[in-house]
Amino acid sequence: MLRGISESLAGRAVYFVLHPFTRREISGATRRQPFLRTFFDSPRIPQKLETIAPIKPDEVLSGGMPSVCLGEVRNRALWFRGYEQTYLERDIRELSQIGDIISFRNLMGLAALRTGQLLSPSQLGRDAKLNAATTSRYLSLLEISYVAYRLSPYLRNRASRLIKTPKLYLGDAGLACHLAGMGHSVGDLAEPFKGGAFETYVAQNLLGTLGARWPEARLHFWNVQGRHEVDFVIEAGRSCVAIESKSGTRWTDRDLAGLKAFLSATPHCRAAILAYNGTEAVSLGQRLWALPLSIVLS
Repeated sequence: MLRGISESLAGRAVYFVLHPFTRREISGATRRQPFLRTFFDSPRIPQKLETIAPIKPDEVLSGGMPSVCLGEVRNRALWFRGYEQTYLERDIRELSQIGDIISFRNLMGLAALRTGQLLSPSQLGRDAKLNAATTSRYLSLLEISYVAYRLSPYLRNRASRLIKTPKLYLGDAGLACHLAGMGHSVGDLAEPFKGGAFETYVAQNLLGTLGARWPEARLHFWNVQGRHEVDFVIEAGRSCVAIESKSGTRWTDRDLAGLKAFLSATPHCRAAILAYNGTEAVSLGQRLWALPLSIVLS
């Protein structure tokens, strides 16, 4: 449609990103304010919590593509295969002439296997047997077509956020599982990919919720030279909330190390949350909580 418009429409048009469906949208719970927005304003465990059910691996495998997550297709793998083929054969060819579709497909698969990890274009290109210029071009195509995106680090120096190494995520967890060759059944979702797939699912839900109900907030991650890391930092104004996601139903003190380090380094952080796939909400001290993932994403 945009190709047929000669004018730029600058100042006369607003573009919205249609993220994959969130759990809130799938369950029809979009009228109430997101839990994280309420928790940001008043960090405390609600007196009345809904029935808490862990997130099932099948939810991650389905992702947020409407036809798949709403159960409108019988064969999830077949649908994703058709989506991939349509994307490669039509959309990508319209965006840019790619001579070697096989190399581009390989790069997508490698990116899916690395979803939720720090992006190293040189290593990614080397594994895909592509030169630096082609790798950069292919990554840009994945981003402008919303198949993948980069998450910038949370740093005080805003210029450094644009320079330092970002994380690479695929836009939809179900598509990531398919491209990684692990989207056929729950048994396919195994470590070490399982952690990245769950983290991608959390990122997908956070971005969708922020975009719809909290547009002034920004999503980042935190990393200190490989010593400490926090999966997500939601920044709104001068304050923030840190979130460490965990696919397991139990947690230990080791899982809190990154959050504690972030709290020590960030006095203006309102709360740090270990979002695990269990059912119990616990206060762990000043500004630190362990909360069920299903509540955090509600």
